[in-house]
Amino acid sequence: MELEVIYEDKDILVIDKPAGIIVFPERKIKEKISCGEQSRTIIDYFLEKFPILKNVGQSPRFGIVHRLDKETSGILLIAKNNETLEFLQRQFRERRVIKKYLALVIGKINERGGEINTLIGRAPKDRRKQKVYLPFEPEAKGKKLRKAITEYRVLAHLRQDSGEKTRYYTLIEAIPKTGRKHQIRCHLAHLSHPIAGDKLYGFKNQPKPQHLNRLFLHAYYLKTNLNDREIEFKSDLPKDLKDVSEKLNYDDKN
Repeated sequence: MELEVIYEDKDILVIDKPAGIIVFPERKIKEKISCGEQSRTIIDYFLEKFPILKNVGQSPRFGIVHRLDKETSGILLIAKNNETLEFLQRQFRERRVIKKYLALVIGKINERGGEINTLIGRAPKDRRKQKVYLPFEPEAKGKKLRKAITEYRVLAHLRQDSGEKTRYYTLIEAIPKTGRKHQIRCHLAHLSHPIAGDKLYGFKNQPKPQHLNRLFLHAYYLKTNLNDREIEFKSDLPKDLKDVSEKLNYDDKN
C-alpha cells in the first residue's frame, strides 16, 4: 500500500487517504478491505514507517487527529508528537477547523445551499447507522443524542441520459460544523438526497452513475492553525470519482 503524503514537518503528517481502507480499527473483529489486505489500516502503515507514533496518543488511533470513513477519501491529519495531537484535537473540539467535502448526491437539490441542524444518535434498527432526530419529537426522549450541523452549497446539477430514462444528480460542497460519525451521509439522506454509491444510507433501488464503485464523498479541503500560523491543505478529486463525474452531463434546466 502506498499513501500519498501531502505535507510533512516535525509536528504533523498530512496524507491523501484513499477510499477502501480503515483509518484505525474500532473492533477486534478483523475485516477484509477491498484491496485484499486483511485488516490493514492507515495507522498500521504509519506505525511501520514512523515507529515514533507509538509514543503519540493512545492505541488504536495513536497520532490520528480525526477520522474518515472507510469509503471516504481525502485529507487526514496525523500528529507526530503529543503536544501537537492535543492542540489539534482541541482545535477540532472548539470548531476552529474548517473542513470541506465534495459529494455527489441523488436527485436535484433546487436550493443554492442551506444548513442542516439536527440531533444525531444511533439508529435503533441498525446499529451500524446514525439517525436524525428532531429536538421535540417523542422518539428523541431518553436517547443519547448529539447536536449535528452541516452546511452545504450546490456546485452543479448533473444528469445521466440512458435510453428513455434520465437520472439527476447534484454535486455539492458539504461543510460539517460538528464532527459526528457519518454526519454528512446521515444528513443528506435525511434531506432525501443520499450520497451516490452509499450502500448504508442509500434508499432501496437507488440509482448510481455508471462505473461508480464506492461512496462519492471526498474530503478535499482543510484549514486550521498550528504553531501560531494558519495551515491549509487541498486534495484533488481522485481519478475514479473524476472519471465518473466527467461522464455526466451538466443540466442547464435549473
